[in-house]
Amino acid sequence: MTLLTKKIVPNLECQPERVIQFGEGNFMRAFVDWQLQQMNQQGLFNGSSVVVQPIEQGLKDLLDAQDDLYTVALQGLQNGEVIDSVEIMTSVSRVINPYTQWQAYKELASQDDLEIIVSNTTEAGIAYHKEDSLAAMPPKSFPAKLTVLLHERYKLGKKGFIIIPCELIDRNGDKLKEIVLQYATDWALGHDFVTWLETQNTFCCSLVDRIVPGFPRDTAQDFYDKLGYEDKVLVTAEPFMVWVIEGPQTIMTAFPLQKAGLNVIVTEDMTPYRERKVHLLNGPHTAMSILARLAGLDTVEAVMKDLDFRKYVDGLFTDELIPMIDLPISELVVFAEQVKERFLNPFANHQLSAIALNTVSKFVARLLPVFNQYVDTKNALPKHMTAALAALILSYRGDKIVPQDDENIIATFNKAWEDPETVVVTILGNVDLWGQDLTAISDLVAQVKKDIALLETAGARVLIKKC
Repeated sequence: MTLLTKKIVPNLECQPERVIQFGEGNFMRAFVDWQLQQMNQQGLFNGSSVVVQPIEQGLKDLLDAQDDLYTVALQGLQNGEVIDSVEIMTSVSRVINPYTQWQAYKELASQDDLEIIVSNTTEAGIAYHKEDSLAAMPPKSFPAKLTVLLHERYKLGKKGFIIIPCELIDRNGDKLKEIVLQYATDWALGHDFVTWLETQNTFCCSLVDRIVPGFPRDTAQDFYDKLGYEDKVLVTAEPFMVWVIEGPQTIMTAFPLQKAGLNVIVTEDMTPYRERKVHLLNGPHTAMSILARLAGLDTVEAVMKDLDFRKYVDGLFTDELIPMIDLPISELVVFAEQVKERFLNPFANHQLSAIALNTVSKFVARLLPVFNQYVDTKNALPKHMTAALAALILSYRGDKIVPQDDENIIATFNKAWEDPETVVVTILGNVDLWGQDLTAISDLVAQVKKDIALLETAGARVLIKKC
């Protein structure tokens, strides 16, 4: 079968390079580059991305073999309709591997059309490596590579960039800027360069959301038969996407994502939107994964199609999560309905066992802040989250579900379960697990004991019905 190349895309128009993109993985190609394509199709951007491979081994060779073309397949539900579409992406101009093309990388600093820098180098990518130096070709870390590029830009007397990292860490733009400034100090790049960094560049924090399963290994041949060509870097993604960018509204002049009708929010404070995602998307995932597995369910879609568990999820959203988030209720209700639709994605096959990895830390990050706020606000226990907490403690006993977590955490639960009479007090009182003593919450110990007893005698389905 013919490989996807420019021969398959007639009259391909080359767009000027306007974006530097660190990261050539599935997510960035199905998220940022897909959005560039949508803007270009509407005549709003007229630009492409030049992609920098952040580590030595990557997808450059595969993309080069396809003239940097690839297919995005959107699969899922949107506004009640099944979406199953494919589109060839033409928004990547080329891929640079700085480990073999260091000079080509540095020369990006001279291109006046380049205005925007985006990145996704994994959560570990925005990190400081003391060993990195200005003389390295290239330095190891992404922030060090970026500092070199910015310094080259400064030396040429050119304007700075709008810099929008997409790594999934809190305050990613602030953290990236902090490390770049540290390298500027370490490498003695001078006060004038630091001033240029501060005044001529805009570092934005951002929050990204789109589920991108990636290359469809199990069904690749079916796709090839449907497309009529082979695409070794084809990427599947859900239709839903949102990009929250914390920064000035003026960045949309250079980067007109909103004008293209894309679900992009520019705000002075992204905190409520981060809470919205963590608590309204990730939180229900964590709660359902604990309880539904005890009831014998195995996927998110199965949970949402189960009448009892659907009522539990609806109640968790309506009664406990939405009232605790500082955004307009109407906006949160719309987002919650979008999340439920995403949970029903028939293409995703999202396994609860995968969501349940490291459940304790996920409960702490995704549910415990809302739990505490609910208790403080309502002076009562949130029934749905309390049931999930009880199920968590029972599941870590290991006889009903095999927990997947840090060995020290599993050892803590094993030790506590040696005395079933005191296990609830022991676990809830463990500050190392929760960051606080949960036994101090009025009535929580007693309710968790009742819920565990009901789980043991009647099962998870009966417990969630009581919620």
